[in-house]
Amino acid sequence: MNRTGKMMVLSSMTVALVVSGSVSAGAVGAGAVPAAAVHGVPDTARGRLVSVVHLRTLSAPQVAAELRSDEDGAWDAGAVRYGVDTYRVVYRTVDPKGRPTTASGLLAFPRNGERRLRTVSFTHGTELFKGDVGSVSTEVWSQAPALTYASAGFAVVLPDYLGLGLGPGRQQWMDVPSETTTALDLLRAADSYAPAVGRQLGRDVLITGFSQGASAALGLARALQEGADPRFRVQALAPVSGAYAFRDVALPALLDGRADPKDGVIYTALALVSFNRLHHVYDSPGEVFRAPYSRTIEGLLDGTHTGQEVMARTPDTVHELLTARGRALLAHPTGGLAAALRITDGVCTGWTPKAPVRLYYAEGDEQAVNGNSEHCQASFRARGVEVPPLIDLGTPDYGGSRHLGSQRAATAAIVRWFTSVR
Repeated sequence: MNRTGKMMVLSSMTVALVVSGSVSAGAVGAGAVPAAAVHGVPDTARGRLVSVVHLRTLSAPQVAAELRSDEDGAWDAGAVRYGVDTYRVVYRTVDPKGRPTTASGLLAFPRNGERRLRTVSFTHGTELFKGDVGSVSTEVWSQAPALTYASAGFAVVLPDYLGLGLGPGRQQWMDVPSETTTALDLLRAADSYAPAVGRQLGRDVLITGFSQGASAALGLARALQEGADPRFRVQALAPVSGAYAFRDVALPALLDGRADPKDGVIYTALALVSFNRLHHVYDSPGEVFRAPYSRTIEGLLDGTHTGQEVMARTPDTVHELLTARGRALLAHPTGGLAAALRITDGVCTGWTPKAPVRLYYAEGDEQAVNGNSEHCQASFRARGVEVPPLIDLGTPDYGGSRHLGSQRAATAAIVRWFTSVR
């Protein structure tokens, strides 16, 4: 869950070419490095690099200045120690059905002269537009986590997820399995590329994510703990403001008005449209969406429309968006929706983290209501995990949003914690 009304500047030609399929994602961007020049592994290998584009080199003062320049609220630059190099990568992964595809993501390395680096994986919150992600956006919001962690001395990986950035197709919103594979395969891609710039990723991975990305972070941590790739080991886990209990907490809050009404419209639409792509929630949009939105909502959520466009072309309340059948389905999920929610809500149940865990939230969050974090904490504690008290970030504000403010506040807190973890 994220800044649905914001928009960034991206070359419209780049987005159009990728969406239309008239050029491969790997071919976009001057200076793309062919995969063969980086790592000689089979084309079918997950995590194999398709291309790498060096984006920027920033000095430490430039990093600090950029973090402080955000018009919606300055980011904490207290952990900045080094300059940073950033790279856009396109790499091979798989779609939810296991078929080969590609995804994009952002890599960031500190300019600290050290060869072996500890790694931070950051998974981002909801974005509606393909261009509003770290590998292609130039907004401070999209870049700040990478700049913060890299300038503190970490290698950083930020996956765009399927269908966002330069990835083909449509995004699979809140589909934890595919979010997990894109995050894992970006780690593999980063590991293969690092020697080309004189770096090496250490085995230990510090995992964090915000909102939608909080669930993705938990999915990645579970996968690594269960041996998905022996090259990597979870060292610490820090999810922020997630919707960990979608069925029992998040959906009721969207329906009964405890969440911000307009955000409730966007997330309700995303849930039905995106889950339907994988789990057959409805036969036609008119079953769950009122006219005229039933005729437009699926197209609006195809990744080619900015958050501002989606906000302008959707109603202000869930009541105006949904049919009686749609409301009833969300209130009492059955069929494909129930199946999707069992997967989404499994991020805090059914496994026992072995690495240290800290859960961050903001009191009065208007998007991810606090019961989500309380549910996750209780689920872990019931399995014997020593989860410390929830870390309340207070009432941080970012552009008028406590939810968004929690990412900024948590980034400052987590970089200090990750630096201390050994």
